[in-house]
This record gives sequence, C-alpha cells and structure tokens, in this order.
Amino acid sequence: MKRLMVYSHDTYGLGNLRRMLAICEHLSQVLPELTILLLSGSPLVQQFRLPPRLDYLKLPCLTRVAPDGYAVKSLGMSLPEAIHMRSELMLAAAANFKPDLFLVDKKPFGIKNELEATLNHLKQQRPRARQVLILRDILDAPEQTIDVWQRHAYHAVIEAFYDLILVLGAPEVFDLRHEYQFPAASADRVRFCGYLRRGPGNRSRAEISRELQLANGERSVLVTAGGGQDGYGLLATYLASLPLLPDDQRVHSLLISGPEMRAGQRRRLAEAAAGHPRVVVREFTDDFMSYLNAADVVISMGGYNTVCEVLSARKRALVVPRVSPVQEQWLRAERMARLQLFKTLHPARLTPEALSRELLDLLNADEAPAAAPPFRLDAQTKIAEWASVLLAEPVSVDWAAPGGCPAATRTGSP
Repeated sequence: MKRLMVYSHDTYGLGNLRRMLAICEHLSQVLPELTILLLSGSPLVQQFRLPPRLDYLKLPCLTRVAPDGYAVKSLGMSLPEAIHMRSELMLAAAANFKPDLFLVDKKPFGIKNELEATLNHLKQQRPRARQVLILRDILDAPEQTIDVWQRHAYHAVIEAFYDLILVLGAPEVFDLRHEYQFPAASADRVRFCGYLRRGPGNRSRAEISRELQLANGERSVLVTAGGGQDGYGLLATYLASLPLLPDDQRVHSLLISGPEMRAGQRRRLAEAAAGHPRVVVREFTDDFMSYLNAADVVISMGGYNTVCEVLSARKRALVVPRVSPVQEQWLRAERMARLQLFKTLHPARLTPEALSRELLDLLNADEAPAAAPPFRLDAQTKIAEWASVLLAEPVSVDWAAPGGCPAATRTGSP
C-alpha cells in the first residue's frame, strides 16, 4: 500500500483539523490502496469519525496566543521543550512510517520550525517521497502575511522541499500569489483547487425536524460558533436579539457553542437560553451538515469550514467573522458578500438590534436557495487527482502544467 502522512496545523479551534480530515476522508474513499497517518496536536481528534485506514499520532497541545505566538496548552513545560518533543515524535513517525507523500497544512516548516528535521530526513532518506503544502484560501491580511513569510524564509523552504502548493480556494476570491507577493519559484508551484464541498449529512431534514420537534410553520435557525473559543459574543447577542423579532415570526433556534468554549460561558448561555422555550443549545455534533441542511437560516462566524458548508448547502446566511488576531475571516466574508453568496456583519456592529434586523431580512427572503458560487467547489477531487499522480512513483512530472493536473509518465520501477 502507498503511505500518506499528514501534518495538521491545529493550535486554535477546529478549523485546520476538520479541513484536513475532510481531505483525508475523500482520499481514503477514492484511493483504496492508501493508508494515512495524521500528525495532530488537537485534543479533540478522537471525537470525529475517522475514515478507514487512517490512524493518528497525538502531539502535545499548543495554543495560539498571538498571530504568530504560541504557548503550551496542557503540559507543565516550556514552549521550546514542547516543540522539541513534537519535532522528535514527528521525525520518528516519518522514519518508521516511511511515507510516499507528505501533506503539510499551512506552515511550510511547521510551528516554530518543528518540521525541519522531518523534511530534511525525507529529503535525504526518501528522496522519491513528495512533499505538498496545503494552504487555505486566505491566511491573513497581505501586509501581515508577507512580513511573516519573509521573517521565516518560507519561500526558501518551499523551494528546497516542496513539489506543489495546493490552495483550497479560488483566484476569483483571493489570488494569494499576487496578494502575498509570491516570488516566481513559489508562484509556479501554486495550483488552485477550489473550495471544499461538504456532503449533505447522515440524516434527512425530516429526521432533524422530528428530533428538534419543530412545529408546523416554524422556521429553523442554526447559530454556530465553530470551535467556540471566541464565539460566545455571537451566541449571546443572538439570544438577546430574539425578543426584538416581531410576534408573527415563529422561530426555532439551535445554537452549537463548540467544544472549546469556556465552561463558564457555556453555563451563561444555557441560563440565557432557558428563558426561550424554542431554543436548544448544544456543545458539539459530528453530523453538523445534517443540522445545517435542515435549517432555513444560518448565522455563523466566518471560518473556512463553516463558509464551505454554507456554500455547499446553498443556505441563506449571515456571517459575523472574527477580525483578530488575524484578518482572514473578515477578508473572506467581505469578498464573498460582494459576490452575494451571503450577508456579512462586522463584529464591531454586532448588537441585538442589528442582528435582529439581519435575521428578519433573511427570514422574509424568498425560499429560493442562495446564489451558486462562481468557482469550483470540489477541492477534494482535485487533491485526489494530484495525489494519484504524485503517488505513481517514479514519474516524470510537468509541474508547469497550468491549473490542472500534471502530465505524468512512469520512468521505471522504484
């Protein structure tokens, strides 16, 4: 069997882990001769349905404390000690697992250069193994990203170690080659794969309606805060906005706080929700798409995965993005709102009054689905196509093939 190793950058929330698991799940489905080892520091990886032939190596948890700053989340040790431990674990994994393909999420050298030893090992000991960098559509505001990539010499790392940069986005929304001033050597490796499509979920709308006990004529609103670390303000403001709706609006609300919301905040939400008989608050679900597909309106933050889920289901939505410590969510929400894919509200303008007005507009909109995205929504398929080529070792690859998959021909036995 061919072997894929995946590094998930996962120091804040669930976005990176969910994104990489979605990719792994599709690869497992379409490449039955592939076995996958996931390297992850997320404390929640075991809560997700894992695809066949995937196992994971749990790394010590880190947490982000600034746009480019980190701290040890759980262990009583210094950050350098934790980084050293993570680096040694990943190097041992690479030496023993012997991957044919290595997918790296977001950071070319990992957090605090923790992937340096692993990448050097693969280059020296497994020169036929391919390395691919996976980037989401937007990392941060251009000036911040350009500065970080220059300070860490990421473009030199890419030129030394990486065969491709696969972008989970579309240049119509954000062309990171130009926005982030990629030099030619990095820009030539970029391939835009489109956004990730999410499936319909495991249960029908009727099943979810019965579970939530929706009454006839009642509209369903789903409010989600992603991982939940900084989503309390959105959910609390939504609850405060409900009394401001007109009496003729019959609304059932499902709030999903996220497993990383602080316990005290969850208690306050539960107490506030107790005053609204048609409100349900849950911490987490591993079948989010079933609930999203059953909703008439979605109110959410602007994380990559949530946006992809809203676009996949073509739901009418209001996105209230995070604006710090990075600008990624705001840039994505603003540009997609210009394409009329959903509405957006800057968090500085988030009040119960503003939220109730936006919600009422969405509830009163016609029942037609939201506009279809004017870009690809099948990134999993494109990544699988690239993986198939890269795993067909040894190959002669035309890396300059524009946009699509490269031409590849076998050159002999390994």
